[in-house]
Amino acid sequence: MSFRYAEAHNTKGPGDARPTALQIVNDNDLEGKLEGKVAFVIGTSSGIGIETVRALKATGMRVFAAAQISRKQKQPSLIHLDLNSLACVRKCAKEFLEKSDKLNILVNNAAIMVCPKGRTTDGFELQFGTNHLAHFLLFNLLKEILLKSATAQFASCVVNVSSTEHRVSQIHFENMNLKGIYIPFMGYRQSKLANIYMANEIERRYGSKNLHSFSLHLSDIWTGLQKYVSDEQMNQCKENPMVVSHMTEQGAATQVWAALDKEFKGKGDLEGYTILSPGHEKYAYDEEAEKKLWKVSLELVGLKDDQLGGFGAIRPDID
Repeated sequence: MSFRYAEAHNTKGPGDARPTALQIVNDNDLEGKLEGKVAFVIGTSSGIGIETVRALKATGMRVFAAAQISRKQKQPSLIHLDLNSLACVRKCAKEFLEKSDKLNILVNNAAIMVCPKGRTTDGFELQFGTNHLAHFLLFNLLKEILLKSATAQFASCVVNVSSTEHRVSQIHFENMNLKGIYIPFMGYRQSKLANIYMANEIERRYGSKNLHSFSLHLSDIWTGLQKYVSDEQMNQCKENPMVVSHMTEQGAATQVWAALDKEFKGKGDLEGYTILSPGHEKYAYDEEAEKKLWKVSLELVGLKDDQLGGFGAIRPDID
């Protein structure tokens, strides 16, 4: 597939020719055209999430946003979500389903990156639990409404935000908590590969039912995500000529593009990693590993599978 924005990705820095999220909407002639559709964007405390919400709202969609919020911030379309807790994820899904009987687009935008060693409330390695398991559980709790809302004319879509960091990783099935071997980037990379595997398996299972999924890399945008990255590492990144950051409006374009662009509507991610910077590793498409991770993830979040695979239970150490 030739991408319409490929030539614009001769990066020159923030504000260059690369599209913004609102440009994606305008280029697809969708401004005000999607009334009656519903989107849910996860991770909207700042930066990319805010710009994604703004662009999706421009289509006329009803847009719900999930973030860690205080009671003072409470609004009808704003739902509290702490990805550190599976109980909070369940509560978030319940609140969403009480507010809407439709869901067309789910954008799993939230993440933490290279944080110090820690565990979620449920005992999982912090980055794997936050970046993968919480989003995995949320999708499964909202899966039925995504399927119910899907049509051949307007397929439902799940967008997972991964990273090129997946290219130096693997899923440590026997030690997902990285007990005794934890390195911050190791945890981040494992979680980002898991985001890809999740998207691929959604497409495999539900693509024929008009529920599609993409994984993508947002390129390099300096946001709160990098708060655990050392000054030395940040300076090395910024001095690298291959690393040219976006404005947040440009960074948000990638996930809005995956969710809305007519090039992708009715398609999913099994045939290509949605990225214009250097691509994915071959193992980013591994059907056996994807099915295995799905089975393990269901067990870890306490769900039963509606399409059981052929793998035995693998319970990582969560002590």
